Amino acid sequence: MFPDGPKSAWLDAAREAMRIESEAIARAAERLGEPLLRAVELILGHPGKVVVTGIGKSGHIGRKIVATLCSTGTASVFLHPAEAAHGDLGIYTPGDPTILISRNGASSELQALVPTLRQFRSPLIGILGSTASPLAQQVDVLLDATVEREADPNNLAPTASAVTALALGHALAIALMGARNFTPEEFGRFHPGGQLGRNLKLNVSDAMHAGDEVALVAPETSLKEVIIAMTRRPMGAACVVAPDGTLAGLITDGDLRRTLSAHDDIRTLTASHAMTARPITVGPGDTLGQALELMERRRSQISVLPVIDGAGRALGLLRIHDIYLGTK
Repeated sequence: MFPDGPKSAWLDAAREAMRIESEAIARAAERLGEPLLRAVELILGHPGKVVVTGIGKSGHIGRKIVATLCSTGTASVFLHPAEAAHGDLGIYTPGDPTILISRNGASSELQALVPTLRQFRSPLIGILGSTASPLAQQVDVLLDATVEREADPNNLAPTASAVTALALGHALAIALMGARNFTPEEFGRFHPGGQLGRNLKLNVSDAMHAGDEVALVAPETSLKEVIIAMTRRPMGAACVVAPDGTLAGLITDGDLRRTLSAHDDIRTLTASHAMTARPITVGPGDTLGQALELMERRRSQISVLPVIDGAGRALGLLRIHDIYLGTK
């Protein structure tokens, strides 16, 4: 991609960094076992929240773990260890578990917290980069975040250690999701805003086009009339409808181009010559997220879906553009 020289070396270093980080996460995954299960049980056994703490880069990782826990059904807050002794310990209720994150397990700020946390009867879960560290000897559950080396050439910057700690936090959150039988509907309640929230909250019927907005043609409709109908109702497709109202096929703009390219004389062609007879369809009660999956999780992506009811009757069209707008 780059010629030989400095730029090639930059790319090599970047790829090596990603390789080191991915291998560090893979090794941490192999080490997972009983400690993770005990951490899940500790958290499930307490009706309150989880407190996450760490200093420096570990603090940044802790904040992301808090965000993931909260969005997946586990109430969680971040505690800055330096602020804890200045009033922030007031977030605790007795028994709240604490997740302590440290690259070397020797953070003086975290070590100073431990006696106070014991007074709050807080079970301690460590995500620690050293199993022989002072903190490792004090926690109730230890999730091993050790790495062979950091990803930078000097083995200094918290890179592999940071992503490994984050991956362990995510692993704990995902395990808790499974233990709670956390559903997509619950996930949607925690994400009411933004595109993700719309995809989970809104149904196809909230965004689809129907009635006079959509070109509806019969299988025997001439191709010229199909083109006219699609020009008048520019939805990117036309539904081909059988006499009983069921969907017989779909004609997209791409289908028209391919048909016109393959025939010198289109005067005898009808909708049935250009349509896809068994198109991918969606129902009005499906979520926008489900419709998006149908459009994008394919070798060749599609940008419009016919909407049908339980009897196969054509109701309208949903475009990928409509999904990203969220409403009609």
